[in-house]
Amino acid sequence: MSETPINTNKLGIKIVEILKTIYDPEIPVDIYELGLIYDVFVNEDFDVKVLMTLTTPNCPVAETLPLEVEEKVRSLDEVKTAHVEITFDPPWTQDLMSEEAKLELGML
Repeated sequence: MSETPINTNKLGIKIVEILKTIYDPEIPVDIYELGLIYDVFVNEDFDVKVLMTLTTPNCPVAETLPLEVEEKVRSLDEVKTAHVEITFDPPWTQDLMSEEAKLELGML
């Protein structure tokens, strides 16, 4: 009996689910809904790269948040390696937040 290949789309969904468990400590909304995650790349070897930003370049969690993202993504059985790349291009604005996040923060 052969192994069923892992679908990278299904893995992408699992990665998003795990990203939604990570919260910005200053804002009671997860980093995915905040719009801090710009993209998630999964190659055929199941190496994952997360392109993300922070609310500001001097964000107090600039050292710890990317490490938490890497560790949580790497904790998924299917993931071989995980790497987080921080970018400030484009800079984060409140417009990147989901409707859910805006509602949670009383902005709607």
